[in-house]
Amino acid sequence: MELLSFNPDQIKVFFLILIRVSTVLFMLPIFGGNMLPAPVKAGFAMLLSIVFFPVIAVDPGLFPTHPVQFLILTVSELIIGLSLGMTVRLFFAGVQLAGQIIGFQMGFSMINVMDPQSGRQVSIIDQIGYWVVLLVFLSLNGHHMMIAALCESFQLVDVGKVSLDSRFYSQMIRMSSDIFVVAIKIGAPAIAALLFTSAAFGISAKFAPQMNILIAAFPVKIVVGLVFFGICLRIIAIMTQAFLVSFPALLTTFLTWFGG
Repeated sequence: MELLSFNPDQIKVFFLILIRVSTVLFMLPIFGGNMLPAPVKAGFAMLLSIVFFPVIAVDPGLFPTHPVQFLILTVSELIIGLSLGMTVRLFFAGVQLAGQIIGFQMGFSMINVMDPQSGRQVSIIDQIGYWVVLLVFLSLNGHHMMIAALCESFQLVDVGKVSLDSRFYSQMIRMSSDIFVVAIKIGAPAIAALLFTSAAFGISAKFAPQMNILIAAFPVKIVVGLVFFGICLRIIAIMTQAFLVSFPALLTTFLTWFGG
């Protein structure tokens, strides 16, 4: 096939591939935010679709001929993209929740920074944890696993045909509830250390009422929080590695359920 010599059926196949690729891609942590311009996202989706086009067999007859059929196809692809993206985002949310809890205990709840991805105010510790887990995720080829799952999805799930299994709902509910569990596991050293620090200053206030606890405790809690948060960063790397071990099997399971 020569370049730019597409026939109508090939254009239909390419467009079907582009819909799924762009939906999944825009749900990923980096591409789903506002940090990257829309033309960059669209260009990368086009490039990835061009790479998939020669190796993925899609029936051009699946291309919708009616606006209602096109809406159903788009919603079906959106469900796949949301589901695959949520598997990553829920883990990232657990890490961010750990950072928010630690930042609140350190007294950083009033000191927020602008998140360029979401466009909202977030905690500093929250942002540090997010970028650390993102770097670990990329360094362990988590993005390669997402691209491989995306390519595999065309073999397991027909375009525009998604079967929502009851096991999928149960799994998503369990993963959503695990956000708090992940946050506590990651932030346990800093949370416990800051709790004991607050308890120690509370006891000191009883024995020395003349001491200004608010002024004395604030710098100490920052130092203790930062030291133990450094330990939490190592835990983030360990838990991210453990998450990525089961990540390909989880994506394959989801796609198998979608394919019925």
